[in-house]
Amino acid sequence: MVLGEQIQQLSALFPKKERYNLTQQITRAADSIALNIAEGSISQSNPEFRRFVGYAIRSLAEVVTCLLKARHRSYTSDSNIDELYNDCYHLMNMMVTFKRNIR
Repeated sequence: MVLGEQIQQLSALFPKKERYNLTQQITRAADSIALNIAEGSISQSNPEFRRFVGYAIRSLAEVVTCLLKARHRSYTSDSNIDELYNDCYHLMNMMVTFKRNIR
């Protein structure tokens, strides 16, 4: 959930012309990570939970792609992007391992 808030703060720095494009895309994807895990956690089976964790992983990959687009478009400093990219990298590793261990 913290990542979603960090992405929200970062995307506020994007230019106004991106308000309905990259800004909305990255914030929705970041929010989807936590929302998919929450939705899957109350499912009735482990295979269903694994499916929702998979959706969350895909949303995280989308966030990373949006971060790289923001970097290429020079919407914020490289240090802001680098910090969030590293957080996403570690979160991705944890989520993939977690998904593998859902039996």
